[in-house]
Amino acid sequence: MIDMVNHINTACHHDDAMSDCKMVESAQLDKAAAICHALSDAGRLRLLLWLAQREMCVSELVALEQDKVSSVSARLQMLHAVNLVTRRREAKHMFYALADVHVHRLLRNILDHAAEAVSGR
Repeated sequence: MIDMVNHINTACHHDDAMSDCKMVESAQLDKAAAICHALSDAGRLRLLLWLAQREMCVSELVALEQDKVSSVSARLQMLHAVNLVTRRREAKHMFYALADVHVHRLLRNILDHAAEAVSGR
């Protein structure tokens, strides 16, 4: 198997624009891939956009999405499984929020990049 770090360091001669992107452990790559998979659905992205505004309970998100509780809950479960959202229970209601500022930045970067692709920039 090729030693990726040495191969990259010796084979590539370019500016340092990506110098902060170092090779990482396999477990971290697996986690990143799971996050990307969770972000690959427009419905889950929409839920993150709602949650970027404020913490919301499932019933609020169901009303906003005009969807079934089971569908919204399944999307939220996937987002929670990869730590993109947090949840807390209050009586019979489950509340969700973005996990942290990294998720907000990630969402903003994805949407900005998509806007560039749509506008042809």
